[in-house]
Amino acid sequence: MTDSLEAAAVALVDELNKISDDVERYQAAKTLEARLDEDLKGIKAKVAQNLYEGRTWGQVGELLGVTGSRAEQISRAAR
Repeated sequence: MTDSLEAAAVALVDELNKISDDVERYQAAKTLEARLDEDLKGIKAKVAQNLYEGRTWGQVGELLGVTGSRAEQISRAAR
């Protein structure tokens, strides 16, 4: 992870920890988690799609550290 991404992640956690109400902090964490999950899923799908250009799914899987079939599944998340 780049230093700027690490700093951004730390800043997000710090902001969540500033919320004094436990229920509100939990809900904010849950909302952020859902947003990040969806956005990261799309990013990973696009990466897999980009890597597939000129490669087999097996080769893409090798690059990503997963099986070829899993790489193909990851690529479908953005469709």
